[in-house]
Amino acid sequence: MKIYDIAVIGGGPAGCMAAIRGAQQGNKVILLERNKKIGHKLLLTGNGRCNITNTASLRIFMEKFGKRGTFYRDAFTEFSNHDLMEFFKTNGLELKVEEEGRVFPITEKAKSVVNLLETVLDEFGVKVQYNYRLKQLHKISKIFKLSSADEDLIKAHKVIMATGGVTYKFTGSTGDGLEIAELLGHHITELKPGGVPLRVREEWVHQLRGVTLENVGLSLGYGAKKITLARGNLLLTHFGVSGPVILDKSQNIVELMDKHGDLKLYIDFLPEIKPDALKEQLMSDFQNNSKKSIKNYLKYHLPNSTISPILKIISVDPQKKLNQINKKERLYLQETLKALPLTINGHLPLNKALVTCGGVTKKEINPQTMESKLITGLYFAGEIIAGCGGRGGYNLQQAFSTGYVAGNVSKR
Repeated sequence: MKIYDIAVIGGGPAGCMAAIRGAQQGNKVILLERNKKIGHKLLLTGNGRCNITNTASLRIFMEKFGKRGTFYRDAFTEFSNHDLMEFFKTNGLELKVEEEGRVFPITEKAKSVVNLLETVLDEFGVKVQYNYRLKQLHKISKIFKLSSADEDLIKAHKVIMATGGVTYKFTGSTGDGLEIAELLGHHITELKPGGVPLRVREEWVHQLRGVTLENVGLSLGYGAKKITLARGNLLLTHFGVSGPVILDKSQNIVELMDKHGDLKLYIDFLPEIKPDALKEQLMSDFQNNSKKSIKNYLKYHLPNSTISPILKIISVDPQKKLNQINKKERLYLQETLKALPLTINGHLPLNKALVTCGGVTKKEINPQTMESKLITGLYFAGEIIAGCGGRGGYNLQQAFSTGYVAGNVSKR
C-alpha cells in the first residue's frame, strides 16, 4: 500500500493551505475531504463574499485572539496577511480592501477563492479524496493509519488535522476531529460560541426585528463594573441583538455571562455628545420648541421605530408638549438617551455561531511548527485549535497561516 508523506484531514482554508505548502516542499500529499467539494464552509464566509484577511498589524492580529494571542506570533510572521494576499494575487485573483482593513476578492465571490485553491492543489499534484469521513487514526511505529467510516485505509508519515470546529454542522464541521484528538490524548478546552448574537429580555426589542441603530455607543455592566465597547451599528432581532460590535465581542460577553449571569447592555444614542452638553441642549430645545410634542422632537435623536418604546419606558405620553415635560422627566430622558439599559440573558447556541472558541489546547501544540507535543508527526491547523479571533478576516488568516506552517514539514 502506498504511504503518503502527508495526509491532511479537512478541505477548508487551513487544510488546503497545509496540503499546498506540503506539496510545494516536494512531499506526496493526500487531502481528505468529508464533502464532495472542498471549501464548503468557506463559501459562506463574509456573507458569501469571503473576507480573506485584514490589513492590520501583527500586534492587532495577536490582540484579536485574546490572552493567548501571542501563540500565533510565529505563524503570522512566517505566513503573514501580506504573504496571503500575495499568494492570491500571484495565482490570478485580485483583491480589494474595504473599511476596517477587511480584504475581499475583487469578484466579491467566495467561489473565486475556492476555485483558486482547487487549481493550486491540482497544480502541485495534491491528491484530493472526497466523501472521506475519518473514523479512526492510529500511529503504529512511525506510520499513521487512517480509516474512514467506509473502512477506506490510508497510510502516511505525517498527519495534519484541519477538521474545524462544530459550527455550521451541515458543512461537515461536526467535531469529529476534536473527538479523535481527544482519543489520542489531547485536552479539548470547553467549546464556546464566537461571533454569536445575544438574547435580551426586553420584549420591545424583539418587536423591532430588523431595525439597525447606527453608530451607537455601547457598554456592558455587571455588578459595580462597566466596560466600554467600541461604537458601531446595533442590529435588533426577534430574540435580541446582533451587529458587528456584538459579534466581535461575543466571546468575551459569553465568558462574563458564565461568571456573572445576566448582564446589562447600555446603548448611547448620542455618543458624540457629553452628558453635560446634552443637558444644556435639551433645556434649550425644550424652551425654543415648547409647543412641539416630545414624540416629534425625538425624531432628531432617535430612529422613529424606537421612539414609542422608549417613551413608554420612561412613562411619558408621546403627545405631551415639551413645555409640559417636568425636570424629572427631562433628566430621565437625558439618562436614557445616553444609557438605555437592555438585559442580556443568553445567546444563540453554538451551532449558530460564526466560529468555535475552544478546541485542542495551545499548551499541547508547538507554536513554531503546529506539531503536537504529545505525538510526533501529528499537526493541527485552523479552527480545531482552541480560541478564536474577532470578525474582520482574522480567523481566516489564522487558518491559512497555521495551515501553511503545519504543511511546511520538509524543513524539519
